[in-house]
Amino acid sequence: MDNVSNVRIFVLSGLNETVNVRLTIFSLTLLYYCLILFFNISLILVIVFDENLHEPMYILLASFCMNGLYGTTGFYPKFLLDLLSTSPQISYEGCLLQAFIMYSFACCDLSVLAVMALDRYLAICRPLHYHSFMTKRKLSGLVCFSWLTPFSIFSINVLLTSTLKLCGFNIRRLLCINWLIVRLACPDANTFLNSVYAYATILAYVCHGLFIIWTYMHLIRTCARSKDDRMKFMQTCVPHLISLVTFLLTIVFDLMYIRFGSTDLPLSFQNFISIEFLLFPPMMNPLIYGFKLTKIRNRILSLVCVKRK
Repeated sequence: MDNVSNVRIFVLSGLNETVNVRLTIFSLTLLYYCLILFFNISLILVIVFDENLHEPMYILLASFCMNGLYGTTGFYPKFLLDLLSTSPQISYEGCLLQAFIMYSFACCDLSVLAVMALDRYLAICRPLHYHSFMTKRKLSGLVCFSWLTPFSIFSINVLLTSTLKLCGFNIRRLLCINWLIVRLACPDANTFLNSVYAYATILAYVCHGLFIIWTYMHLIRTCARSKDDRMKFMQTCVPHLISLVTFLLTIVFDLMYIRFGSTDLPLSFQNFISIEFLLFPPMMNPLIYGFKLTKIRNRILSLVCVKRK
């Protein structure tokens, strides 16, 4: 049997219960997306144009915010168009592209968080070696690693999915997720390789999480010895921890629901679970770092004061 799918259009039926309130949801979503764009772009521009912020921690933060823009742009514009449509649909190629963006965005977030944890570990636990290790060249390599690794992994993932012959076209979500596309495969389709690759990818990023835990074990042990280190930990590591916990809670909850969740739950609740990682981290991250990191907060306040004058 030919493995090329005959399905060219997917129906996104996650909006079926929102017919009477779509205009309200559209207005709130548009406002929320504009705020995400404003806060993330503002933080990136502050870091880019202030030479005092051209340090590894802030460059990684700018990369973090850029990834937030990348992920949300892969969802919100299409979702806003769907809210204005009577029958939300997405092309086969568009669905694969959106699935690629969603997965690479989530894993890039975790990769950047792992690199940020390494940066804080070196700055606090190995201060004498920090500048010799965190050179511009090595920092560029780490940023490339955090972006190119998930891009490469999920290119293969989507390529494997594209070889499956599909017998369904209805996706009961607001967006395309790779595992949901695989579920639409015909009964005689071989999805074993997809499953093995998916679990191998999860294992790889669990290792990222274990690395972050390892760095924080050393950070906490080191900071317990010195008041100055405790202050540094509170100023620079607490925002990172909040971002990490928020990200992990939203992603793990979504993954567990995709694999093992019940379809009997209200559709609105299922939709909320599926887009948590696009709601909270992209909005919270620039706000948390903007308010908590002293240099960024002072720079923003100075810009606000100059504008008022």
